[in-house]
Amino acid sequence: MTAPRASLVSIPDPQWWRPEPDAPRAAADEARAEALPSDGAGAPLAFWALIGFTFVLLIAPQNIVPALRPLRLGMLAAGTGLGMMVIDRLGRGLPLTRMTREIKIAAGLLVWAIVTVPFSYWPGGSIGLLTDLYIKTLAIFLLIANVVSTVDRLRKVAWALALMTIPIALKGVQNSLAGVYVHGGMGQTVKRIVGYEGALTLNPNDLALLLNLILPLTVALLLLTPSAAARTGLVAIVGLQVVGIVVTFSRAGFLTLAVTLVVCALTSAGRLDRRWTYTVLILAIVCLPLLPADYVSRLFTITDIDTDPTRSAQDRWAQQIAAVGYLAAHPLIGAGIGQNVLAMNEILGPAWLMVHNAYLEYAIDLGLPGLALFVALVAASIRSAGHAARIAAVRTSGRELSVLANGIRTSLLALAVAACLSPVAYQFHFYYFAGLAVAALAIAQGDAGAAALEQAGDGDPA
Repeated sequence: MTAPRASLVSIPDPQWWRPEPDAPRAAADEARAEALPSDGAGAPLAFWALIGFTFVLLIAPQNIVPALRPLRLGMLAAGTGLGMMVIDRLGRGLPLTRMTREIKIAAGLLVWAIVTVPFSYWPGGSIGLLTDLYIKTLAIFLLIANVVSTVDRLRKVAWALALMTIPIALKGVQNSLAGVYVHGGMGQTVKRIVGYEGALTLNPNDLALLLNLILPLTVALLLLTPSAAARTGLVAIVGLQVVGIVVTFSRAGFLTLAVTLVVCALTSAGRLDRRWTYTVLILAIVCLPLLPADYVSRLFTITDIDTDPTRSAQDRWAQQIAAVGYLAAHPLIGAGIGQNVLAMNEILGPAWLMVHNAYLEYAIDLGLPGLALFVALVAASIRSAGHAARIAAVRTSGRELSVLANGIRTSLLALAVAACLSPVAYQFHFYYFAGLAVAALAIAQGDAGAAALEQAGDGDPA
């Protein structure tokens, strides 16, 4: 007797009557659901804390109202922003920070700076610069890259920066008219004004640099603003920024302004955009004869440094030559982060001056690896801003983001030139705009991805 064979009984699906889900639509819905946590604006308090930090950084209210100094408003705003950013991202199941090429390069730069501390001319000084400035600068870079997550927020940052330049530029003009000069103008062949009393603007060269960097974003807002009244106000702000740059008598400021205006003109996309930017460029050229004679004479020392009566051009050229010589002798590990002053003292004597070149600062402090990482970071940031502009320009609704991203790219290009003449290697200038470039690309890619998902979801009927 044979054993009975087990038979497989087919059990009907109780939901057999439901139609099979459309594969492309299902995939799109699933992808959209996965994308939602990272696409939302998120962390509004972190964003407004960033705006607050920017206000403290540029306007320095603690210098206007001394009673605010014990509150340490900058640290309070930055700490609040970073804390809320972390809470928000962890709450949405996201990593602590988005990881982009720029963030990875910046992390590598920080690691290399830490690794070289034991070999520093003054390890304590290097640790001090790391903890007091550079790590804070990178923290704000991360904050910007993560919380400026929508076009609306990017626009708000641009407006905040443009409006904050008003008191800064006005103070420069006021000091010029009132004769408020560095060291009282005593013993100076060329009198230089005192800048705005803030961390980034007290030195006239720094004042000119900051106004130059924000100018492209102000022009971007001018191209985007439909209101005639607001546009008139923005034209006035642009004019004030340019005048503020001129009264500093900064040679680096003039070169950076020229680069900014030319890049703005060359990268204008639409007919209306080109009309506005070419108008600004033509007005700038027309106003050249109105420049003060002393300033024009100072500008000629750019090409003929021996004619500089202040000898600053000659001294800085000697610094550049000495810096290149130091780099040739110490190509791998430099003097340690922030210690280029001591390296220059060793070569040129105890002048106690920083190298007036951000690239050479990195080269002397961190050797060729540090210089290579910084150059890669600058290039990556410029590329990201340009990529964001191109991605956004493809969509009819992406003009605003495209124009703002172009403004960020112009600021970074201007800074790439200004860095050859400014000792701002570890300051906020570059890293603030690099963070905006990272944010702009993330917004552009997010918008493009959302549009693609929507198209995939709506392309086939159910």
